[in-house]
Parts: sequence; structure tokens; C-alpha cells
Amino acid sequence: MDAKIYNLQNEEVSSIKIPDEIFDRKFSESLVKQVLLAQMANAREPWAHAKGRGEVRGGGRKPWKQKGTGRSRHGSIRSPIWKGGGKSHGPVKDRDYSQKVNKKMKRVAIFAVLSKKFRTGEIKFMEDLNLKSGKTKEFAPVLANLSGKSAKGKKYDTLMIYAPENGRNLAMASRNLPKTKTLSSTSLNVYDLLNYKNLLIDQKAVAVISEHYKI
Repeated sequence: MDAKIYNLQNEEVSSIKIPDEIFDRKFSESLVKQVLLAQMANAREPWAHAKGRGEVRGGGRKPWKQKGTGRSRHGSIRSPIWKGGGKSHGPVKDRDYSQKVNKKMKRVAIFAVLSKKFRTGEIKFMEDLNLKSGKTKEFAPVLANLSGKSAKGKKYDTLMIYAPENGRNLAMASRNLPKTKTLSSTSLNVYDLLNYKNLLIDQKAVAVISEHYKI
């Protein structure tokens, strides 16, 4: 399958042969959803934590003797039934939210998203994303032209996928632009691909993707 290649002036300059295994797959909504939810769950860090009786301060001494006071027996003022005591059955930070998804499922889900975006015209293959300068003021109007947004609007909504050796200046030039991200072709994931409307893919990254994901 052939696709057009554009330069940084948004002009068509040539074409590229792209693999059908990556950009012409059937979209499986259930698979993509499963992989996306697993990725989000694996990135989740539990923060809710209630201290148990062994974690709250104080309570090392028995509050009163066992017998002879006429009061109920108690061993610690940090028992859950005391004010200021530990919490029974509260949330703990040791909870594990991770979900297992095998490599083949992740790979197929990534290819499904790329295929859908290619069919809907949300992918542009670039002649070269290896910028000579890392200055944002020089790259902002270029990206606005490529993404179809005005520079004044400053909402580019673009993910740029580069070959591993070409990302330094691109990352520096785009890091202060809103709704913009750079991603190595060896680090593709469903969340980032879905989170941005426009994808700019360096033509050198296509071969890297094919090799890295072993199609």
C-alpha cells in the first residue's frame, strides 16, 4: 500500500510503501478498549491509605490495669474502637491495580489504531522530522500548518513519531506547545495514539516500527 510523503512546508514530495500489516488492519473496538484500560491501570499508583493500629502514633502502654477499675479491659488507646485509633479495613496503598496483557494483543491493538487513523486521513508521513534547530518559535508555525490549526489558536493536537536517532531537536522545539507530544517509534502505545487527533510519522520510523514489532 502506498502513502504520500510531505515535507515541513506541507507539500507532497514523494510516496512511500507502507506495510498492510500495520496500516490496513480491521479495527477491533473491544481489543483496543481492553489494551487501553490495562495500560491505564498499570500506570495507576494507589494513594488512598488508612493507617492501621500498628501505624498510628502512641498507644504503647496499656491505658489502665486489666482488673479492679470497673471499666472494660483495653490493651491500647490506638485500637480501632478508640478515637484517634487505627482504621479497620480501610484502603491501603499496597493494592495492585495492574492487569496483564500479552505482547501480541498490544501489538495488534496498536496496529488497529494506526490503521483506523490512516483510513480517516489523520496520519501524515513526513520526509524528515530531524529538525536543524530546537527553537519553538521557528517550529510552531510549521506545526500549525501541518496540523491544520492556526498559530494563534495554539491547539495543535498532534503526536509526532520519530526514528530513535532523530528526536532531540524535535522534542525541544515542541515541548512547550500545547496538546503536542513526541514519541519514539519504539515506544508506541494505544493511549498516546488515541489521545492525539493528528499523527506525523517520519518515513524512517516506518521501517523501525516494522522491525521493532516483528510483523
